[in-house]
Amino acid sequence: MAASLNVPSVLFLTPGAAAVGPLVRSPETETEHLEIMDWLNSKERCSTVFASFGTEYFLSKEETEELALGLELSKVNFLWVVRFPVGQNMKLEEALPKGFLERVGNRGKVVQGWAPQLTILSHWSIGGFVSHCGWSSVMEGLKLGVPIIGMPMHLDQPLNAKLIVDAGVGEEVVRDKNGNVDRHEVAKVVREVVAEKSGQRLRKKAREFSEIMKSNGEKEIDEAVNELLNLCKPITRQDSVEMLY
Repeated sequence: MAASLNVPSVLFLTPGAAAVGPLVRSPETETEHLEIMDWLNSKERCSTVFASFGTEYFLSKEETEELALGLELSKVNFLWVVRFPVGQNMKLEEALPKGFLERVGNRGKVVQGWAPQLTILSHWSIGGFVSHCGWSSVMEGLKLGVPIIGMPMHLDQPLNAKLIVDAGVGEEVVRDKNGNVDRHEVAKVVREVVAEKSGQRLRKKAREFSEIMKSNGEKEIDEAVNELLNLCKPITRQDSVEMLY
């Protein structure tokens, strides 16, 4: 598959390992799960964006603030899972802009720690997935027909973000020349994917890819990925190198 992308195979990471997480959830977690589903059930179809960045990558304080204010400016419903590095004892209210939760009210729900990602992505109210573009997360979103809003950080993530944009199954929150996330860019892209007509095209394409993945059943995921690559514009080696710096 790396050869079809014209990138060195050492730079292309494929999802060969199973996800590792808590095997037992606490009663508090189960209660939070029910609250999340009740909240999602109150939203209209494809009206809500889900934001989560995996378990290994964390937004900086500045990125957290810009994402929060971007979600606020977008006027789109959102469910956001916030995680902090182990040992960083920070209250959720301290990480978010002052008054943010009060201003967004019931339009937004912020969860600290764990959330049932696959269950959320499969919910009918979800119209977009803000992701760091780790390959496993990208595949989870697309398998469930949800377009990706990419906010890549490291390693293969910028390449994955370009791939989803070229395939027409998502958009990228483009950072400024200094590599910073901007709230207005966040708001613009979230609106485009979830609230505007362009989002219908992205969801249609994402659903098409979802059907490809389902039809492959238990076959190797690379077969589905190759179908995605067939939808993409060619990515040159120079493009790939530039995205890594």
